[in-house]
Amino acid sequence: MRRAVITGLGCVTPIGQGVEEFWAALTAGESGVRRITQFDPSDLVCQIAAEVKDWDPTNWMEAKSARRAARFAQFAVAAARQAVEDAELAITDANRDDIAITMNTGGGGVDVIADGEKTLLEKGANRVGPFTVPAYAPNMASCQVAINLGVRGPTITSVAACAAGVFAFVEAKRLIDLGEADVVIAGGAEANIIPVSLAAMGNMRALSTRNDEPEKACRPFDKDRDGFVYGEGAAAFVIEAVDHAQARGVRIYAELAGGAVTSDAFHITAPDPSGESSGRAITKALERAGLAPEEVDVIVAHGTGTLLNDAAETMAIKRALGEHAYKVAVTGPKSMVGHQLGAAGAVSGLAAVLTIDRGVVPPTLNLETPDPECDLDFVPLKSRRVDARVALVNGFGFGGQNGVAAFKRFDNGAS
Repeated sequence: MRRAVITGLGCVTPIGQGVEEFWAALTAGESGVRRITQFDPSDLVCQIAAEVKDWDPTNWMEAKSARRAARFAQFAVAAARQAVEDAELAITDANRDDIAITMNTGGGGVDVIADGEKTLLEKGANRVGPFTVPAYAPNMASCQVAINLGVRGPTITSVAACAAGVFAFVEAKRLIDLGEADVVIAGGAEANIIPVSLAAMGNMRALSTRNDEPEKACRPFDKDRDGFVYGEGAAAFVIEAVDHAQARGVRIYAELAGGAVTSDAFHITAPDPSGESSGRAITKALERAGLAPEEVDVIVAHGTGTLLNDAAETMAIKRALGEHAYKVAVTGPKSMVGHQLGAAGAVSGLAAVLTIDRGVVPPTLNLETPDPECDLDFVPLKSRRVDARVALVNGFGFGGQNGVAAFKRFDNGAS
């Protein structure tokens, strides 16, 4: 297998439209959750979300292209452009066929579908936009990145619900291992804050209803958690074969050591409470990365703030790491950025890579009353200095899809 390293980072999040802004807010424990502004949420049981503020896609793409792209794809292009610039990667006729893209999503352009249906019913068929279908198609996160950057290598989208962002890392590593690409632009993008989504999830009782205290609403692993909070955004990475990166002489943030995917085969929404298959994803990711459980320093948790998910994830970590689980710093960034669904694993990956690079673990915000069932070290309330050599990222999605990616500090002398 070829070694894969991270050389470029980019993001669009509710707490920052750029890596430095995002990281400063994340480590300071700043929440991006507010009352929804994209529409009037007054009729909903959950009226809050972590929205991307002051979004202007024309900062990243031409106005014509932006009009034909759904919000999630706009986020993807912005994050990818940042990552490519950060990696100092010049895309030319000589290399664009050897650059791949794995930009994943959970729902794709669901906002475009909802708006198109409303237009159809209120104004008639002839008023529905002709580019509605290519705008909402989930593969347009990857394809818009390819079009905007001029990349012609494998262009792949996995729609894997809330695990999609982590799946992008697993797919990127495989492409590099197989020699199908020297460089992969990988990540996840989502923009699913629409009335029908919040109404449905509210009726499922999966969402927090702390409308009067939005910044305190998302409470992963807290005894008083009452559901997740929607988020949106994107994160992107330039991932390269190590020899390719070293030949370019660019900075290396960390190594993508391995990853794994499994399935609960249990329920369409609920996780397997035993944590058996999600724990197996952690074990397999470590095995493929050539790492022992005792080498894990940090886990960036899925940590949605729902009763079932947080308890099941705690079980999975303990199954995979045994007694060492109690020595690992586990952090829940959704407490600040909300649940970004298909982008969640990518944003968590950004937190993991920066934790290794900068030696700081972000906090789990709002963890004020620990749940006895969630008895690990969840880094409550304040960030912490940690000499992190190995960080895992968990992503668990509806239908029982589990993904885990393993990152480690880059060692130039390792084989």
